[in-house]
Amino acid sequence: MKKDIHPDYHEINVVMTDGSSFTTRSTWGKPGDTLRLDIDPKSHPAWTGVQKLLDTGGQIAKFNKRFANFGLKK
Repeated sequence: MKKDIHPDYHEINVVMTDGSSFTTRSTWGKPGDTLRLDIDPKSHPAWTGVQKLLDTGGQIAKFNKRFANFGLKK
């Protein structure tokens, strides 16, 4: 490997959505930083089979308002 071209590889803490945590090695952040996950295998619909909508910034309300009359004949 060439010297001085690779990022620092160090230990960080990862906190899952349910509060559990583990330590892993990563190039993310600084040594000892904590990465908090918004979505993980315990909460993602692809693994759980349960759909949960997160309305960030009113996106769902905006969509519903925009297409409220879609397909209705007047």
